[in-house]
Amino acid sequence: MTAELVRGQNHPLPQARLEIRVSAGKPVVAGATLSDEQGTIRGADWVAHPASPNLPGLEVSKQAAADHRLAVDLDAMPGPVHRVSVLLALPVGVGGPVSFAGLAAPFVAVTGLDGTEIASYTITSLDSESAVVALELYRRQGTWKVRAVGQGYAGGLAAMLQDQGLPQAAQLAAAINEAVAQGLARSVAAPPPRPSDGGGRVRTAAAGGSTGDGSGGPSGPAPIPPVPPGPGPVPSPGPEPVPPAQPVANGPVNYQHPGRTPAAPPVPPPPAPPAQPGQPAQPIAGDATGWTMDERLYNQVWGMFEDLARTTAAYRSAVDFAESRMEQELDRVLSDPRSRIGSAGDAARAEARAKHAQLVDQARAALDRDLAQLAAESEVVEPALPPAFARWDSPVWQGYRVPMETPMALRLGDLHLPERPELRIPMLIRLPLERGLWVDSGRTGSAEGALADSAELRRLAMDTAVAHAARMLAVHPAGEFTVQAIDPAGSAASSLAPLTQSGVLREPPASGAGGVTAVLARLTQRVDLVQMAIRGGASDSLPPDLDTAEQLLIVNDFPHGFDDRAVTQLRYLADEGPAVGVHLMMVADREDAREYGPVLDPLWRALLRITPVPDDYLADPWVGHAWTYEPALAPAGSAVLHQVLGQVAEARRAWGR
Repeated sequence: MTAELVRGQNHPLPQARLEIRVSAGKPVVAGATLSDEQGTIRGADWVAHPASPNLPGLEVSKQAAADHRLAVDLDAMPGPVHRVSVLLALPVGVGGPVSFAGLAAPFVAVTGLDGTEIASYTITSLDSESAVVALELYRRQGTWKVRAVGQGYAGGLAAMLQDQGLPQAAQLAAAINEAVAQGLARSVAAPPPRPSDGGGRVRTAAAGGSTGDGSGGPSGPAPIPPVPPGPGPVPSPGPEPVPPAQPVANGPVNYQHPGRTPAAPPVPPPPAPPAQPGQPAQPIAGDATGWTMDERLYNQVWGMFEDLARTTAAYRSAVDFAESRMEQELDRVLSDPRSRIGSAGDAARAEARAKHAQLVDQARAALDRDLAQLAAESEVVEPALPPAFARWDSPVWQGYRVPMETPMALRLGDLHLPERPELRIPMLIRLPLERGLWVDSGRTGSAEGALADSAELRRLAMDTAVAHAARMLAVHPAGEFTVQAIDPAGSAASSLAPLTQSGVLREPPASGAGGVTAVLARLTQRVDLVQMAIRGGASDSLPPDLDTAEQLLIVNDFPHGFDDRAVTQLRYLADEGPAVGVHLMMVADREDAREYGPVLDPLWRALLRITPVPDDYLADPWVGHAWTYEPALAPAGSAVLHQVLGQVAEARRAWGR
């Protein structure tokens, strides 16, 4: 039975290998400190945090998120460690809340590896605090227990670490905040929330629970992911309004708003075909709930992404456990002089290696089972995706027509993990964009990038930007999305050809100092005007010639050809533009802008970084895997971009008439 703790209460822990699950509603930094019998942290290397997420027996999340899973192995703790304190803090300098006041109370649960909840604690009564010690695991007379703490700190991470006796608390807090800011800039956007009934996605694979020996399999139920950026789909009208409720003596109170129309329930997923005995159910496209088929497919893709992250995390954890167990057994053999040599020692070593191989084989079998099911699901889902979600080589583009409404999301590329590189998960981002895009044209250390010279990387980066811009134009209704380009030196003419030749650009790419100045001044003024109209509630007063369509500005070869004023305007557009429909797509090598120093750091963090070649730099919001990203490009020699953009241009001309 789960122990629901209150502040100060403790509870025994029945096992050594645990997960600590955090649900906070808003992104928080999760960390942990180790301390000795006197409660002293012996140094910064006894603090697990996003910049240093692994300590012996402890692993924390690598980035800020609304939901976290911390892995704990109490048997692997160093001997002097007698206490593990779990810390939560609001990230600093990323535009989020500055205190827990008004936020949902954070919830922390200690579970076994199979997801069974051992103890939970809801941290209430937080106000001006921005950091809190949630709970602690402590050792008393050889037994580990958990205690609910809930000690908050208005001074944030630095004050909390200093209170725990860490001399360099301020420096470490600054390093943690910097790591979190960088992590948020490179992370994949969080998925949509799961419905309260847990039916957001009907899983077709059998859920295998992890065992206490780390033999693999998905580890328990997934936490509810945070709400994604951007608006959700608009539900269809429901039935007639409910009349005002009449009070009934001694009866239940009806809290239904008398003037509000209840929304119709979402469309249920289609039923799965019956499975053969002993076989997993056959996957089908759209096996997630949603108001439309597009939303069901969107939720299904996110479910596949989460499933792949979870099952891979379970496999890696099981392999790590097997290696740790083998090392401990070998250490015991070597620590006894009587068994170091001779047949007894050889037999003990052989037994330890055999146990290791058995555990790894079990974990691999569970992984292969789950990967096979996900691969089968991918083969069914990929052909069913609409144009906004589909690859450029999908047959859906052969029947393309300009849509009548904007889709809920857009495909930026594919993601995969090294355990099975051929299993690709579409990377979908919500529309309208809440962050601009940065196509990194520099050398990133990837194998593919190392094979290309600087000029080739810049060309590939611009080709990637054009492919993304073409998709954005293709999935928006005619006249509701406008693309402009800045090419100061005119070096991207060949890459921009699909846009210029089709006539979908608002005007020719701006070049030279005068062209750069004119475009940035016009877009900056548009942002100012729309912001003032929104704040003043006077949207009717906007100039009649103002283009109210969503704007995308492609900026090539930054920072060459941009003066200090232009740089300031770009930073302004990156920060303020998305809220009023102005988006940036920067094609730049950060190394070229090093002379600006930290001045441009906020600009890079405000944009979602993508690469023109495969590179493993994106992190998922659950376990922080390094996912390899590949851009969504048209096949070599294909005319699909020209055909699609031709239809977009024709629809725009018809719309203009």
